[in-house]
Amino acid sequence: MSRMSPLIRTLCASAFVSVALNAVLPALARAQDLPAAASQALPAASKDLPAGAVAVVNGVQIPQSAMDDAVRTAVSRGSDVDTPQLRAALKQQLIIREVLRQQAVRAHYDQRPEVAQAAEDQKVDVEIQAWLQDNVHVPEPTERQIRARYNSVNTELGKYEYKPQFVVLADQAVAKDVIAQAKAGKPFDALARKYSIVPSKENGGEMPWVSFKTPVVEGKTRGVPVDVARMLAQLPVGGVAPQPVQSGQAWVVVKLDDKRAMNVQSYGDVKDQIRRQIIAESMDAGAAKLVKSLVQSAKIVQ
Repeated sequence: MSRMSPLIRTLCASAFVSVALNAVLPALARAQDLPAAASQALPAASKDLPAGAVAVVNGVQIPQSAMDDAVRTAVSRGSDVDTPQLRAALKQQLIIREVLRQQAVRAHYDQRPEVAQAAEDQKVDVEIQAWLQDNVHVPEPTERQIRARYNSVNTELGKYEYKPQFVVLADQAVAKDVIAQAKAGKPFDALARKYSIVPSKENGGEMPWVSFKTPVVEGKTRGVPVDVARMLAQLPVGGVAPQPVQSGQAWVVVKLDDKRAMNVQSYGDVKDQIRRQIIAESMDAGAAKLVKSLVQSAKIVQ
């Protein structure tokens, strides 16, 4: 399969960083479900842990230095602060990653040419990715499933499409300052690159076109947080919301970059795109189920 699912990409990351605004980034939202689900199989803290280790997986120690690196990475990206909760979440993710690494090595994926050619700090990620791709099997969506998804999506589309830009921050005061700078004429894309804590910062906070019915109804906003959707529907083109919108523990500075009449695409035009989306979702579910099973059968001390 040529297309790697979002969750598998996340599983291969050396330090998964929690991202706010998951409803806008559904791939990351699904990815965060995996450590939570798999952690149900993890044992409680043990007094038998060797010095200098945060966990032991099938006899292999995860050193404190790995935890320190993961925390440093998370904090440096600005989306987290060093707390016991963050460290607990990162430890679970390191355990899951070690379980997967061992499976890949047992199947000799560490000897593959693509692993040998990868940079030293990426070798484990590459072998885990390859192993998951070969061991998570999903059926090809049927014509009926693809058509049903197409019809379902179309019933949620509104009269207009909106092109949002977001700056996502962890602090309300900083969010208000960003709004003030935008009102003073600072380019919004530059503000997003400087302040935002989510991956969309790299392209100036731009998000894909989205359509939803108005008045806005909870659960019918095509993945956009309902309060953000309400704000988008109220703004003029080029307008920046006067106040940041709270989404979970994040604060979102909302700009409506553009707006246009909704033009529903034909089934033939989007059929393959829908097929790939269904496959990616099935890959996510399959990967989560596989990893949970592996964690349950592993011998873990933490």
